[in-house]
Amino acid sequence: MPYGARLAAAMTRRIGRECLFTPSARLALYLALRRWCRPGGRVLMSPVNDDVILFVVLAAGLRPVQAPVSAADGNIDPDAVPESLWRGVDAVLTTNLYGMPDRVRELKGRCDQLGIPLFEDAAHAIGTHVDGQAIGTFGTAGAFSLGKHVAGKAGGFLAVGDARTRRELERLRDDLLLPARLRADVATALVPLARSAVRTLHLVRPVWRAAQRLGLLEREGYRMPLEAPRLAVSGTRAPNLPAYDSWLRVDLHSWRQRHGPLVRGQLGVRLAALDGNLARRRAGVTELTGTTWASPALRDRLAHDGPVALFRAPLLVRDRDVLVDRLVGHGLVVGYLYDPPLDDYAGPEFTDPSPSPAAARWFAAHVLPADPLQSARIIRALHREGARRARFTPPPADGRSRRLGVSPDERAS
Repeated sequence: MPYGARLAAAMTRRIGRECLFTPSARLALYLALRRWCRPGGRVLMSPVNDDVILFVVLAAGLRPVQAPVSAADGNIDPDAVPESLWRGVDAVLTTNLYGMPDRVRELKGRCDQLGIPLFEDAAHAIGTHVDGQAIGTFGTAGAFSLGKHVAGKAGGFLAVGDARTRRELERLRDDLLLPARLRADVATALVPLARSAVRTLHLVRPVWRAAQRLGLLEREGYRMPLEAPRLAVSGTRAPNLPAYDSWLRVDLHSWRQRHGPLVRGQLGVRLAALDGNLARRRAGVTELTGTTWASPALRDRLAHDGPVALFRAPLLVRDRDVLVDRLVGHGLVVGYLYDPPLDDYAGPEFTDPSPSPAAARWFAAHVLPADPLQSARIIRALHREGARRARFTPPPADGRSRRLGVSPDERAS
């Protein structure tokens, strides 16, 4: 029986597409890029994205190309992509940021016209649908993350179009997996339990502050260190996973390690409870959408589709970085902040910059990803901190302002 076959079968039944199990979504995405893209190809993606995904694209021997995004949700804005840019890319990678869906039908239409693959990063979007169809099933392949939605700290899936392709990718996956290690499996199984205990015992603030002081966090800021000289050397060896391992393993050291029955059994239990988790997320998202800080895209989703089950609800606030630090005092650690955008972070040596960067810069600097499972605590804390809503205003046509896309009332604050 193939590795993780039971988990893969459960996911196949859930979304109606052939799935294979992987230790992480980042490995799932790498498999898709290697299967359908030739080294040297160019991949259009959103700059408001995890830096790990940038390194996955680079590890596959591909050139990231940053797209214009919507200031409402941080996802690719197909209408703002110049025609010349469309003609110069070999694949498109969606983000579905925080579970908010990309304009996937339009993106798929353009990819079909150009004859290029559409890859869906559905790591945040296991509960997201468009017109009743699950995100991750529109394109050539879709990568999912169990760790994001069931607190498993492991596990991903790659959804593909047919069983023959799935079997081919299983062989490629097996060639890339590292051997199982009991000690690592025990740690992976215990981390979610430890995190739950920290929250239950109201120890988030002291534990987080201690980790900061002791240098135990892999990221000092929102982005990991780029280490440009070493990254440039790794680029001469791509496609090559080991060459990029120090970047790809950040926040998830077992990202390509074969997990044993202990971890897979735990993931099976958590996957079986996913529907209950998604129901709680829908309730929390509904509550957060009713606040003054909810993004326009969040309000539109609720109005047109009813309650949605998001990984995080995007709120838009002024003085976001100050709020993030102060929320720790309320026992709330805000993660999944992708600031600065990838083109500003990596520079032109490692990625093609967006032709229209203002919206991405503004969104990345103002979004506060709120965990819907803690909606009541977040709302209470934001009210106590006097959080103010941020509104996007398009930048001047000459683009001379350094603080692009800041609304007049924010400039005055």
